[in-house]
Amino acid sequence: MSELSRSLQPRHITMISIGGIIGAGLFVGSSASIAAAGPAIVLSYLITGTLVLLVMSARSYGEFEFWFASIKVAAIIVFIALAAAFAFGFTSPTGPTFANLTRYGGFMPKGWLSVLAGAVTVYFSLTGAEITTIAAAESREPARAVARMSSSVIARILTFYVGSVLLIVTVVPWIEVRPGVSPFTLALTTMHFRWASLAMSAIILTAVLSCLNSAFYVCSRVLFVLAEHGDAPQWLVQLNARRVPTRSVWMGSLAGVLGILAAVTSPQTVFAFLVNASGALMVFVYMIVALAHIRLRRAREARGEPEPALTMWLFPWASYAALAGMAAVLIAMALTPGDMTTELRVSVLALAVAVVAYFIVDARRSGRAARLTPAATPAERP
Repeated sequence: MSELSRSLQPRHITMISIGGIIGAGLFVGSSASIAAAGPAIVLSYLITGTLVLLVMSARSYGEFEFWFASIKVAAIIVFIALAAAFAFGFTSPTGPTFANLTRYGGFMPKGWLSVLAGAVTVYFSLTGAEITTIAAAESREPARAVARMSSSVIARILTFYVGSVLLIVTVVPWIEVRPGVSPFTLALTTMHFRWASLAMSAIILTAVLSCLNSAFYVCSRVLFVLAEHGDAPQWLVQLNARRVPTRSVWMGSLAGVLGILAAVTSPQTVFAFLVNASGALMVFVYMIVALAHIRLRRAREARGEPEPALTMWLFPWASYAALAGMAAVLIAMALTPGDMTTELRVSVLALAVAVVAYFIVDARRSGRAARLTPAATPAERP
């Protein structure tokens, strides 16, 4: 039986959606975003969160991710409480610190273009929201699970991302934030919490483990679906007694080990390649998802079929707005000098390779289907 397990419960799906969004991209990666745009990076998170929303083994995975996500959520809540008390002057020796939002070159020191370009870095941080739709396939009520995630993702993004980043640039002058150094640790150190470095190291480790857990899960399920549709080797379709695609899990694990070996051999080169390759790639992926959604809905309407159980708000205008917003982000990235243009070129190259690979696979599939289709007999010919 080639049907995945349906053992994920609502609490698993809820925390998976949170855990998929909150990761090292927030705890560490946000430093690069703040350094690139200043306090106005808050707007980048708002823009990207909105655009992501418009695009939107099993039980063991759910349990691990439930507890990983719980630790991250608890850490964020504690940080927001401590930073808010400091920002409002309750624990700060110099009173409220909101002047940091405008004191160093203004709220938007590098202009609107930097806000849009900064959204590319934020996309890397927010990647993971789509994990819920994959995990929902292994829940008892997939449509309800996705609907629940969609209705609450706005609150999570506002609270965990926009809220925490806003407090960081309020507590700490944005010019002191350095890419690659956790701004959370810097903020806690500024607030004179000596345990900040040790605590954030433990939290970041949890975030990395959570991302690793999510990556193994998504990789195995995507490989399973690809194989099921003939786009990957058929031996990956096999499930074990608990209906888990173990071969796909092993394939993902092997890729992870090879990545670790490559990083040990050449850490700087591998890290730079991954950062550059992921720059605008996720924006392209989300644009393709939005286009596919519009195409599938139009085809469904042409066949006279009823609307699906879970529909996009304000279709098709919300989808068009998402496409326009993501196109604006790419344009801003192209117009921003420095590393942004390099990342865009690498991402376009990666997209081109994927498109060429698709056409090659599609041509081979069409040729194979033509060979297997029997020729019409004289009686069947018109």
